[in-house]
Amino acid sequence: MYFKINAYDGTDKDALSRRKNARPRHLQNMIRVMQTYSIPCAGGILNDEGTPIGSYLIMEFPSREDLDKYLETEPYVTEKVWEKIEIEICNPVIVDSEMRE
Repeated sequence: MYFKINAYDGTDKDALSRRKNARPRHLQNMIRVMQTYSIPCAGGILNDEGTPIGSYLIMEFPSREDLDKYLETEPYVTEKVWEKIEIEICNPVIVDSEMRE
């Protein structure tokens, strides 16, 4: 089951600093997650000035419960980078330049 996740950073004056400090652990966690699950696409959401204000991810997990377990250990969650997280089930049609049914 694929999930589209939009996760928005806090808007306080320390938000960008928290993101920068947590980023190495976030990337290490993404590598760990990719050993078990699929992440066809992920990156930063930017404002008009090009500053990161959140993240978007397309992730495949067997269930919503598995996604929730990932979020419990995600450094951007545990270190209070992401303030608001929106999750939707989605159906990617093109993954890694290949058309899916």
